[in-house]
Amino acid sequence: MKKLDVALAARMAARGTANYAKRTPLAVSFELTHSCTCNCLHCDHGGLKPREEQITAEDYRKLERKLKPILLQLSGGEPLLRPDFFDIVDAVKEDSGMPYLIVVSNASRLTEEIYLKALDHGVNQFSISLDFPDERHDEFRKFKGLYNHLSDLIPKLTRHGHNNIVMNTAITRWNLPYLEGCYEKAKEWGANISFSAYSAERTKNQEYNISAPEDLELLRKSIDRLLEIKSSNGRIVNSDWTLTGTYEFFKNGGAPGCKAGERYMVVNPDGTMRPCSMFDLKFKSREEMVEQFVKGNTCGSCYVSIRAYLSESYWKMLSDNVRERVLKSGETGC
Repeated sequence: MKKLDVALAARMAARGTANYAKRTPLAVSFELTHSCTCNCLHCDHGGLKPREEQITAEDYRKLERKLKPILLQLSGGEPLLRPDFFDIVDAVKEDSGMPYLIVVSNASRLTEEIYLKALDHGVNQFSISLDFPDERHDEFRKFKGLYNHLSDLIPKLTRHGHNNIVMNTAITRWNLPYLEGCYEKAKEWGANISFSAYSAERTKNQEYNISAPEDLELLRKSIDRLLEIKSSNGRIVNSDWTLTGTYEFFKNGGAPGCKAGERYMVVNPDGTMRPCSMFDLKFKSREEMVEQFVKGNTCGSCYVSIRAYLSESYWKMLSDNVRERVLKSGETGC
């Protein structure tokens, strides 16, 4: 990953420490829309929502200033469907360079021009889905031609040298044999890659879950191989403990200690709030969410990237962030 500016890293650390002390979110996801260009088999969103209620860029500015996360995701659905996307980016980015801003996209609407414009407006990173290292990606996403679009687009983006493209592979029973292949494809394109765990909580569909002994054994070997690869270069952006935790999540059928609503949270397109993307909840305020969800939360049914990363102690996260993102992150290997 691209090295963080030392001054920005210091501001992030200071704000993160303050948020941790106040038990307010370190990371927030603004789901700009639940409309999507894809209809992914492992997701409960998909298709267009023509009558969706959406708050404005100014509303997002107020929310960001109130919540003050160190990391902010603009996600969906497909966030690039919003015609006011750049207005929202401008609204949520502070003059200080905070927060660290990630666009989570399937890239179906992404172009080289949009990418460069987004960087000019303050986007720090693009997180782009990759389910398979070939055209099976199209089948899983129900979008013909998407893989070829990625094959053409991603190398063009990475050639600009910003080192801020992260392919995201959600591990399912279907793509389990191809995890190293996804890594190799990201490497070929000049991108980085992050792995996360499929959860059946959204769709209640166990077909993509990993639970059979032979699948768990393959997952264990695959994780060991990814850890081996990670030790030789910086293209896999997961920490060692999140990769290991992914195996433990599937092996144990869950992961206790969820901090949804405390360390991270989601804002729906209409401005209501929920603790995470797994539950279709709508709270009018974070205070209401804390009272009605956070205080009694015993959920352990997901290990998606943001939950996995924020499950460790804050000081562990901080030390890892300094080491990986400030000291080492320019070293992508080959």
